[in-house]
Amino acid sequence: MKRREFIALLGGAAAWPLAARAQQQALPVVGFLRVTSEASAANLVRAFRLGLNEAGFVEGQNVAIEYRWANGDVDRLPELANDLVRRQAAVIIGHSIAVQAAKAATSTTPIIFVVGSDPVRTGLVSNLNRPGANVSGVMFTTVDVTAKRMGLLNDLVPKAKVIGLLLDPQSPEEVEVGLKLVEAAAKAKGLRVVTVKAASVSELHAAFATLAQAGVEALLVGGGPIFTSQRQRLALLSARYAIPASFSEREFAVAGGLVSYGPSQSDAYRRAGIYAGRVLKGEKVGDLPVELPTRFELVINMGTARILGIDVPLHLQQIADEVIE
Repeated sequence: MKRREFIALLGGAAAWPLAARAQQQALPVVGFLRVTSEASAANLVRAFRLGLNEAGFVEGQNVAIEYRWANGDVDRLPELANDLVRRQAAVIIGHSIAVQAAKAATSTTPIIFVVGSDPVRTGLVSNLNRPGANVSGVMFTTVDVTAKRMGLLNDLVPKAKVIGLLLDPQSPEEVEVGLKLVEAAAKAKGLRVVTVKAASVSELHAAFATLAQAGVEALLVGGGPIFTSQRQRLALLSARYAIPASFSEREFAVAGGLVSYGPSQSDAYRRAGIYAGRVLKGEKVGDLPVELPTRFELVINMGTARILGIDVPLHLQQIADEVIE
């Protein structure tokens, strides 16, 4: 090989990494914002990527994903949301209180939410069919399955006569609607309900102490940002006070909660990924109707059941979507 050709070849090889970086920097950016830690949302990230893939986008090939984790610190969400806006994300994905931070940070960047409450009621959108503005997404409302959760808890702890209800005052739908549903279901079964609220970590500890003092024998935990960020703490408190607890999301059972029943968050994130792909292809987010839950899952943590001395009925084990040993 001639010297001139060899030098030209070296120069071309040196340019390859630069070209690759330039190509990667040119990829559209999807912002992924959550109040939890990265480790606790691994299954949701996988589901979201799957939805993107179904829409024709593969991370690192034709789309980049910027992840922002608040690691349980709700106060960090505005800063993280603003950072994604400065990064010029083409679309931002947010869950629960994270989407409120994203909405406060921008009125132009498309936002896809995955929320467990009615987005019209909470002011995220004005209409489910045509949300308008820059926000739409997937809802997996948990309030509607309250009666079903009460029945499952009754099957697990059939002798319980005093039921606790733990609510986050930052989730008005849970407080206003969920409370009425629980009280109605309890009345039908001849049970007494003790309701407590908690909006911080310190209030969670106080809430469980109150529940124990009131003689609560089983507990329904509502939805809310503080609960989402403190899943393991809730499971530990439930075990410490020996109060069997029911949750609305699989991730709580994985973290050590006794049982969960509700819409599948993984499925919701997969569909959010599809929506993100449609936005990347040029569709207006405000024209995409809010999607409702279509898949529900029952998860039982058998290890926690043994710790609490609960004999899980065989029929529940058989119908469960997942049994954690």
